[in-house]
Amino acid sequence: MKPLSYRKKAVLLFGGGTALLFFLAFIHLSQSAAAMTWQTVWEALFQNGHSLQHNIVRSIYLPRIVLGLLAGAALAGAGVIFQTLTKNPLAAPSTLGVHAGAYFFVVAGAVFAPAWLPGSGFFLAFLGGSIAALLVFFMAGGHLATPVRMALAGMVLTLMFSSFTATLQIFFEYETAGLFLWGNGTLVQQDWYGIQFILPWLAMVSIVILLLTKKMDLLLLGQDQAKSLGENVRFTQTIMFFSAVGLTALVVSVAGPIAFIGIIAPHLIRLVGIQLHGLLIPGSMLYGANLLLAADIFGRFLDPSLRELPVGSVTALIGGPFLIWLILRHRKNFFGSGTKESVLPAKLSFSLPYPVILAASILLLFGSVFAALAGGSNGFEWGTTWNALLTSEHAGQRFIIIELRLGRVLSALFAGILLALSGLLFQGILRNPLADPSVIGVTAGAGVGALSILFLFSGLSISWLPVGAIVGAFIATGIVLFFSWKTQFQPSVLALIGIAISAAGGAVTQILITRSNMNAASALTWLSGSTYATGFSELLQFLIWPVFILIPTAVFLMHQLDILSLGDNTAIGLGIRVSTIRWIAIILATFSAAMAVAAVGTIGFVGLVAPHLARLLVGGEHRKVLPVSLVLGATLLVNADMIGRMILAPKEIPSGIVAAIIGAPFFLWLMSRTSKK
Repeated sequence: MKPLSYRKKAVLLFGGGTALLFFLAFIHLSQSAAAMTWQTVWEALFQNGHSLQHNIVRSIYLPRIVLGLLAGAALAGAGVIFQTLTKNPLAAPSTLGVHAGAYFFVVAGAVFAPAWLPGSGFFLAFLGGSIAALLVFFMAGGHLATPVRMALAGMVLTLMFSSFTATLQIFFEYETAGLFLWGNGTLVQQDWYGIQFILPWLAMVSIVILLLTKKMDLLLLGQDQAKSLGENVRFTQTIMFFSAVGLTALVVSVAGPIAFIGIIAPHLIRLVGIQLHGLLIPGSMLYGANLLLAADIFGRFLDPSLRELPVGSVTALIGGPFLIWLILRHRKNFFGSGTKESVLPAKLSFSLPYPVILAASILLLFGSVFAALAGGSNGFEWGTTWNALLTSEHAGQRFIIIELRLGRVLSALFAGILLALSGLLFQGILRNPLADPSVIGVTAGAGVGALSILFLFSGLSISWLPVGAIVGAFIATGIVLFFSWKTQFQPSVLALIGIAISAAGGAVTQILITRSNMNAASALTWLSGSTYATGFSELLQFLIWPVFILIPTAVFLMHQLDILSLGDNTAIGLGIRVSTIRWIAIILATFSAAMAVAAVGTIGFVGLVAPHLARLLVGGEHRKVLPVSLVLGATLLVNADMIGRMILAPKEIPSGIVAAIIGAPFFLWLMSRTSKK
């Protein structure tokens, strides 16, 4: 490229970006001050008027605009650094779990140290973001991590931190009041305090990263090449890491987690041919500011009432489709080997005969069911429960067990079976240890469908809610399948497109909750998945018949999944119709998860943990994994329901949150084990 054309491109880029910035600020101010005359606004800005309207312009409208500019710039800068540091075009604070970790630590601070929070929110967010980023990095395999594995690890860790955060928000509703809107990202300000806090830190970090631009350019050549040129690579990477986490923590502490700006802005600048960091970073920060301000304008355009749409949900709604485009654009660069990868199942250092493992799993399930029936607010009543089930004594206890507990316990059991089946099928067809209904977008689509029945079609009865969940799940999966078909069903592409759909679906869900003024604790309870108030009606309508239809069908797929684990080319050579098997398995997995969501809500981790625990016990042969996985999935959800019902009685923890808390430590260990392999 000629220097002159490069210079012209830079002038147009920054000149146009600056002009756009002033234009968007003007539009934003026009939206805010629609009820005021422009003379009033002019007096507030330039003549230091002292009326109430003048003070509103200066203390509410202007800080919101300025915060949008600063937060957008910070997130875009963090995105560039993370992408360079990890050599991953999908890396950003939201995809690496940094947002989720930072948000959890801030909420925990609001609950356990509220007096300390106002002055230390940034440091809590920085600590949480750093821990999350390091966990994702090491879980994904360290320096050997692929972009696919890193993105999926980031999503799993985000699910884990989100479950912990939801637990705090449900049980400390008073302490976390007002954090629901902030937790989805908002630029709403009441004064200049947030700006005064973020500005000096942002200026200092920006100077540091601009001084490192030449060193970042060398990292593009590879670590070995940079070392041969005399660079201290480890030192540079450390400064980059803490700078990116610091920029993210600044935004989270003031405006909450705002997703996708760190992905969109850097790639927009790269599209015009800017690759070197000397222009890439300031250009990304300029257009990151534009993007966030435009998203806030768009959110207020969608809902011009006094109720605020969280800007983080708007950016996720925009970013989901952009992420799909980005995945499709880069699939040849870093997904080329995706069809050859397979899951290497972890195994214990000792082995037991398969019949022993299966029998022990079934006994564990029966024991868990009996414990769930015996457990109540007064603890476990073993003898009374046994007598009530087998004799005519204790009629009152028998009524409680049969009429109040049994339907709920059986609903948890069959929902666990369906979720485990869904996870096993998704993992088999994707050949990815992190595949799950949450990853493929099923749970997000089901959540949107169910809430749409409640709020958009409020004239329908509540009995239509499960139908909405099923329809939403299939629409989400249909979108994923369409784009996957365009890429010849590359497993890694399929999983990452599912992440994008999940992000967009989650954004729609948050917008619906915010617009409906739904109680935050109630919304979080449903979104976290709960077996509360389920019984024989849900069991008969949504759970029993799918189990007896889907499982026999899935049995015939197990041998084909064993062959698919060897790679598409090998499977085709052995006569397997790969696309047909994949279509059938995806439809079965989606329907299985949708029926479970229709009955008990959006429960995650069961479909992740149960199949892996089964592989850990019996190896990777799907015909052996299937029954053990189904039994363990049922056991996990039955125990999650029991623990959530008893541990803080009479309050209840949603079983989806308990399942996440149980499954997260196991999954963290599993990720570290498989990444080493």
